[in-house]
Amino acid sequence: MFIHIDIDSFFISAERTIEPKLLGIACAVGSRSNLEIFSKKRENIKLININSGAFVNPVFHSDFKRTFENYFIDKIDGVEKIRGIITTASYEARECGVKTAMPIAHALSICPNLTVVPSNYPLYHKLSKAIYIEIKRSIPKVEQYSIDEFFGDLSGWVEKKDAISFAKELQDRIYKKFKIPVSIGIADSKYIAKLATNYAKPYGVFLVQEQKEFIKDMPIESFPGIGKSFSKKLHQYGISKLGDICKSKELLYRWKKPGIELYNKICKNNFGEIKTKEPKKSIGLGRTFDAIYDYSEIKRRVVIMARHIAYMVNKANVNPARFDIKLNFNDGSKVKDGIKTDRDFSEQLFKKHLIELLSKIWQERKGVVKLSISVSNFQDKSNHTPSLIDYKDDKTQKNLDKAITQLRAKFGLDIMKNGNEV
Repeated sequence: MFIHIDIDSFFISAERTIEPKLLGIACAVGSRSNLEIFSKKRENIKLININSGAFVNPVFHSDFKRTFENYFIDKIDGVEKIRGIITTASYEARECGVKTAMPIAHALSICPNLTVVPSNYPLYHKLSKAIYIEIKRSIPKVEQYSIDEFFGDLSGWVEKKDAISFAKELQDRIYKKFKIPVSIGIADSKYIAKLATNYAKPYGVFLVQEQKEFIKDMPIESFPGIGKSFSKKLHQYGISKLGDICKSKELLYRWKKPGIELYNKICKNNFGEIKTKEPKKSIGLGRTFDAIYDYSEIKRRVVIMARHIAYMVNKANVNPARFDIKLNFNDGSKVKDGIKTDRDFSEQLFKKHLIELLSKIWQERKGVVKLSISVSNFQDKSNHTPSLIDYKDDKTQKNLDKAITQLRAKFGLDIMKNGNEV
């Protein structure tokens, strides 16, 4: 028996804990592509990475006080333009038609009394971690699935007849302690418990009594893990409901691993397991911006993003053996390239390879609207054989990286940077 805990409208609920004026009104948290990373004026940028959930992204932040005016409004040639999208809307705002990922300007046009506040990720990470610790007090095995979602295994801990009262007590305790509302789904399967939470919202508890009956008429798109391409493939075979999948075991098993895993997850053969710690398989950053045609500016941004990724790599104490870069252009096209290396990671080596890759994939007369960089294929240090030719240089750079990482942790990421970033 599994429990899925989902924080209701988390970001706006978090904002309400520090600003009671937001209670009971149409309000939302907004954000925009974090281009502050490229600013030449920013100060004391630090990393928040206190949560270990599979989909909890690290955040770079500063102590800069954000307001609606200085965060969402750009003035171009004397004309003010509202930028950004809705990240989380209160239920009062949703009644007006405000939705996640909606442009803030559009949200204000359909809901003129909407109050939009800038995102405050340090607050969200702090609350998320505190709630995780509180849940661990009641459930031995807990998985932080995302910044606002948690799974718990109740097997052998809580009897099914007591599951609802257990969930309500946990829900009540979280609200009393943090002023944060949560909704809870309970089922025999981890994956179905997540579906059940949708029936508990807002601030409710829902227990699935009979799984096959519960899922039989649900559209396949509602199941976490069925993407657009897989959904299209299923529809081609006349499978549109989750119940249809349980009738199509032979077909799904012919599709090998993805089909077998999906069938087992939905049809109760695979109850799931709680992953108390999911090791990261990659570290990366991506930024979207207005079209840039200047190669030197894109190169500057590559170096800046590389510095941030290098800091995360050194803090995580991993040794990636693959570097990747991708450019998205304003005509809808995209291009990417990567490189494998057997050398010990260093910030200098990372930047060198990225600049080489950028020069290969750069396309003249096209505007770059998105830049993505990542590292992956982390090497097991016990089995990693460093390059003998470059061993001395790599060791020197490793020691230098260690010293720089300590400085950045204390004084901010901008305490040491490349001259070509300015």
